[in-house]
Amino acid sequence: MLLFRSEENVDLWCKANNIPRRPLINLEQLWQLALTWYANRLTVESRRPKPDEMVSIFASIGLTGPFWDPKSDQWN
Repeated sequence: MLLFRSEENVDLWCKANNIPRRPLINLEQLWQLALTWYANRLTVESRRPKPDEMVSIFASIGLTGPFWDPKSDQWN
């Protein structure tokens, strides 16, 4: 994971490294993802979310599209 100050900096870094730009996540979304993803990690019932649950978690914080679908074979 890389943190950038602005989307313009993301574009510059991608261009300088010849890497296509991927969907971005802001710090608020990242925080919400962490809270949701790890909410029960210290319990006996803890388990990795299933693919459909992952899609639901991502969508609940505004992360949608093929990039955020663990069953997708598209990354853009």
